[in-house]
Amino acid sequence: MSGGDGAALRLEDVHKRFGKVEVLKGIELSVAEHEVICLIGAYGSGKSTLLRCVNLIEPVTGGRIFVRGEEITAAGVDVNRIRRNIGIVYQAFNLFPHMTVLDNVTLAPRQVLGSTRHEAEARARDLLARFGLSDKEDEYPDRLSGGQQQRTAIVRALAMNPSIMLLDEVTSALDPELIAEVLSVIRELAQVGMTMVIATHEMGFARDIASRVMFLDQGRILEEGSPERIFSDPQDPRTRQFLQRIIEAGRL
Repeated sequence: MSGGDGAALRLEDVHKRFGKVEVLKGIELSVAEHEVICLIGAYGSGKSTLLRCVNLIEPVTGGRIFVRGEEITAAGVDVNRIRRNIGIVYQAFNLFPHMTVLDNVTLAPRQVLGSTRHEAEARARDLLARFGLSDKEDEYPDRLSGGQQQRTAIVRALAMNPSIMLLDEVTSALDPELIAEVLSVIRELAQVGMTMVIATHEMGFARDIASRVMFLDQGRILEEGSPERIFSDPQDPRTRQFLQRIIEAGRL
């Protein structure tokens, strides 16, 4: 199998081991341009590790990862160049507390892309306006709600103009009433064609937004398919068991 098939992202037989513990066990994944993949599964199933490997935060133990046909896991690849095109947002917002919202958003474009302050601030203000944060540009993160902080983190990633966005449980640290405002941002990104891989426990959201849903269990993709099929007619016993527990908990 080759990485040069036109996919935005492809993982071939990806393994990741921490010491004696194998967290990813031969992941095969292909993501088309403009596709939205939702990764579901219990805590510890490997979703976050998979995203961290794609962004090269964690080196793979085995296998290969391609972005638009280029093997990013090859020896000698410029990791910083790759990361410029892959935005990642975590459940912990990771904003710099001593910087205003505007400074948080413009820092990387200025330092990494070489944008002028004027260019970076113009793009930042456009993005902040798009996601309802225009009046927060001079605030510090501790003056924002959790939802506003997470939206700022998403805007900060978008300011680098990435071709792929990775979202790692971005609503997990939020109060329930704040989740909707963050999901609306992600929904808008999907509508404008952003290629995304999303690890989420929000099953209703995954059902609404995903092009495909993939169920991970103990480091393997056990089942994948359209949201309609995965949520209404799962084939693998482990998928059925997982979704039954979600239903019983009132989360689907």
